[in-house]
Amino acid sequence: MSNVVSIHPYFKTHEGKLDAFLELIPRFVERTLSEEACHWYDFSICGDTVHCREAYDGADGLLTHLGNVDALVAEALTISDLVRVEVHGPAEELEKLKEPLAALNADFYVFQAGIGKP
Repeated sequence: MSNVVSIHPYFKTHEGKLDAFLELIPRFVERTLSEEACHWYDFSICGDTVHCREAYDGADGLLTHLGNVDALVAEALTISDLVRVEVHGPAEELEKLKEPLAALNADFYVFQAGIGKP
């Protein structure tokens, strides 16, 4: 089984601040480009809600990423609210994340079955 962990934060932008958030996205991407543990990292938008879909090699890869983008997340939270966070992965990896991510009030989804392609 894979040790890949994905995290899915949803940011609801403050009224009139969607464009300001859109200006942050290239900075998030640029900061993440050098992370070897990153499998994918992308953004999508529905109305005034910005979703980041991202996955890493294990809990350590995810925690490294969060440390790498901490200042950008803080900036994003001046123009948006973090309304939902999902973390998906194998139970062993999720256990490593529950304490460090406690402040996010994340929902943890335990991997059950699926397929992966190289």
